[in-house]
Order: sequence, then C-alpha cells, then structure tokens
Amino acid sequence: MKKISFFWKLFLAVFFGILLSLLALMIGFRITIPFAFSRHMMDMNMMMRDLSSMNMGMRMIDNELYDVFLLTSTEAIWIALPVVLLISLLISWGISRIIESPLQKMFLAAQDIASGQYHRRIPLSMDVNKTKVDPIQKLAIGFNQMAASLEETEKMRQQLIGDISHELRTPLTTIKGSMEGLMDGVVQGNEQTYHQLYQEADRLQRLVDDLQELSRIEGGAYHLNKQWVSILQLFQSISKKYENRFQEKQVHFSITIPESNIMIFVDPDRLEQVLVNLLMNALQFTDPGDSVSLSAQQQSNQLKIQVQDNGSGIAEEHLPHIFTRFYRVDKSRSRQSGGSGIGLTISKHLVEAHEGTITVESPGIGSGTTFTIRLPMEIKKEKE
Repeated sequence: MKKISFFWKLFLAVFFGILLSLLALMIGFRITIPFAFSRHMMDMNMMMRDLSSMNMGMRMIDNELYDVFLLTSTEAIWIALPVVLLISLLISWGISRIIESPLQKMFLAAQDIASGQYHRRIPLSMDVNKTKVDPIQKLAIGFNQMAASLEETEKMRQQLIGDISHELRTPLTTIKGSMEGLMDGVVQGNEQTYHQLYQEADRLQRLVDDLQELSRIEGGAYHLNKQWVSILQLFQSISKKYENRFQEKQVHFSITIPESNIMIFVDPDRLEQVLVNLLMNALQFTDPGDSVSLSAQQQSNQLKIQVQDNGSGIAEEHLPHIFTRFYRVDKSRSRQSGGSGIGLTISKHLVEAHEGTITVESPGIGSGTTFTIRLPMEIKKEKE
C-alpha cells in the first residue's frame, strides 16, 4: 500500500476539518430553526390576540410559512454547498502549501548538511528582528542557528586536527632524525644525544597528557571535589612548590592576600592547576630581573585573583585569542619554549566550571600581562 505524503495528510486534515465545521453548522441550523421560528410567530400571535376570529387562519398561515421557510433554507444550503466546498478545497490547498513548502526546504537543507555541506542555510522571507515571528519562521531561524553551530564545530575540528598534526610532527621528526643518525653512525650515542631524545619524548608525553586532559574537561567528564579552602594556605602551598623555578630564572615571585583569611568553596586541586598554569605561563614570558605576583582580593560576593607580571606583554590583536587552543602569540617560538598551547584553554574551562570568569589584560608589548579570575561564589571569613 502506497504511503500518503505529508502534504496530502495535511490537506485532508484541513479539508475534513472544514467539512465537519459545515456539518455542525447545518445540524445546528436544522435544530434551532423550529424553535426560533415558533418563538417569533408566537410573539406575532400575541400581538394579534384580540382578533380571535383570525386565530385559526393565523395558525394555518404559520404552518405554511414555516414549510416555505424550511424549503427555502434547505434549497439555499444545497445551492451554496458546492461553492463552499470549492472554497474549502482552495483554502485547504493553500494552507497545506504554506506549511508543507518550508518544511520541504528544511528537509532538503538537512540532507545537504548531513552530506557535509555545513554552509547550507534556509532563506528567510521576512525581517527576523521583528517581535512577532510565525512558528515556521522560528523553526527556520533555529535550523539556521543549528547549521551555523555545526559549521563552526566542523571548522574547529579540522583546525584541531591540523594543530595536533603540527604539534606532533616537530618532536617526531627530531626523534626520527636522531634515530636515523644513530643507526647510520652519523650521530654519536653520547649523553647529549640521549638527553635530547628524552626531551623530545617528554614533550610528546606532555602534549598527549594535555590533549587528554582538555578532552575530558571540554567533554565534562570530570567531577569537581569542592570543599572550603583557605586562600592563604593554597597560595603558600603553591609558593613552596614552585618558588625554586622562579629563583632559577632570577624572577622575583610574590604573593599578596588580605590580612583576614579568606575561605572559598572550590575544588582545591583544580584551582591550583589553574593558578600554576597561569604562573608558569608568566614565568615563560619574563626575563631575569622581572617579577611575577599572585594576589587575592574580596570584592562583595566575589573573589578576585590576579596573576600579574612585567614581562614581554601581549599585543592588543592577540588578546581575544589567548584562550584558544594551540594559539601562539609569537609564531617564531617553538613549543619547547612555549609549552603545549593548551594550558590556558584548560584553565578557562576549569574557571567556568566553578561558575567564574577569567580575563587577560596587557598594555602592549614589553608592558607585562595580567590574568584576572573572578569566582562568584559564597565566601566566608574566619579569623586566623
């Protein structure tokens, strides 16, 4: 049995809906006519009640008038019925076309997107900025927004694959070249060679670990173990762990917090991960004699944490892309000196998971950089 198309289903639904309305009108018409006619004729008879000799004649006239009126009404209905049916057909056809046509366009556009044509869009026939938009237009707007999101996701996927390929190619090329040199006897198997191979392998491991961490965080496949944490103790712990790195590079490192001990409800490991990422990033782009500071300040119901340095700074055009994965401000820097390019992306996701925000500011090249974290969480104070 051949399946009825959506258009004809819609057409028949509208058409039979109109027919049922007409049938209900005819039934109601036939039911109400006798009562209405009798009531009006009774009023007329009461007006002529003094003319008793004419009562019998009036009743006969009433019956005849009713029969004539009923025949006339029925005839008028049957004459008008074909016209009404034709109009119903036209209305049903028009409504069906109005609804079916844009849905058909959406179906074809969906097929194009499924085949990889993510640029496909449904043309809108009206100003979408108007306050009143019909449901079909809303559906088309939502479809276009979905298509745009899919197109952007596909671009990010392609870019990510390209970035990962580029990041993996450099250490792999170095390792392969060194191994070929060792096998051919061109490169001596000394401590320096082995150390270089170990460094490249370590870079690969760090990159893979960062990619795995980024995948888990972006996919939400992790759990925040929130607890009340002392900002003072957290800062002191970070300082003890990483102060030596700043001393080795002769960069001055300092922490600043209010006199009162601030307690905040966060995941201490994840917050420490964010702060360490920012501090190591600051250390990477500072020179001997520069300074890096870590500070915290309570502002109303927010905790403001800043990592500030007076290092190389960032040009204005790069600031909007700082948290983009694999983005490099200085294209001439290698990953050996510039990290995996994923740490800031991970930091941004972790801060947002705490319902906070992270921003970056820099007056320009050579003027330092400031990362600011704001955590809009409940904060309590306790005396030390």
